Amino acid sequence: MKLTRNINAISYKNGKNIKKFEEIVYDETTNLTINNKDIYTFSSINNSLKDFAIGYMVGEGIIDSIKEIKKIEIDETNIDVEINNYNEKKDLILPSDSAGGWRSKINSIKPITSHLKVEKDELILNIEKLKKNAIIWQKTGGTHVAAFVNNEKDEFIVREDVSRHVAVDKVIGAAKRKNLDFSNSYIIYSGRMPADMVIKIVRSGIPLLASNAAPSYSGYSVAKKGNVTLVGFIRGDRFNVYTHFNRIIF
Repeated sequence: MKLTRNINAISYKNGKNIKKFEEIVYDETTNLTINNKDIYTFSSINNSLKDFAIGYMVGEGIIDSIKEIKKIEIDETNIDVEINNYNEKKDLILPSDSAGGWRSKINSIKPITSHLKVEKDELILNIEKLKKNAIIWQKTGGTHVAAFVNNEKDEFIVREDVSRHVAVDKVIGAAKRKNLDFSNSYIIYSGRMPADMVIKIVRSGIPLLASNAAPSYSGYSVAKKGNVTLVGFIRGDRFNVYTHFNRIIF
């Protein structure tokens, strides 16, 4: 499926306006139905939807393992999932983006155990690698891009989407399908690092989140309690480390 569309536009530059075709990302409404009961709706790109469904359920605490999934069926932009023990779990789930606020969710956070170490130069190289792999963004400027990095298996899994959350969900799901060790991996992506994103990372058991953007105080607080290293403002040959500095080798 073509993930972009060409539209008529007017380009203004240096005092002149020119009629032209502009390529833009093609997003659609995606529906995720779990056990024929609950329907979750997202705006996303229509690709890697199996990865997305798995990653979303992991990041929201709905499942811990792919083994809990009985079936995943995809019909265009509709995803139908059946999992074990959903009725027991769903009452305990507090969505990462719920209106209750991050302070109501932080009490349920369990700190991650990990021995991950990352060289400083690796982060700088990987943010550039991330940009080079952002094919749709290069054409349209309309996507976020995320990568799941696991050096042990030499994995650099990249996904793009109009939603930063969906992009991250997709790489989490893809990594789960490859059975990678999350405690020895990290995610690098384009986007802010507020609580709703960091909670997803903690629930997934990923010890480091890196970005070219900044964290918010809520994201910092969740990362501090969850034992997640936050690295932000990776630009050129510089970056900031905000929490759990010991994972970065300077």
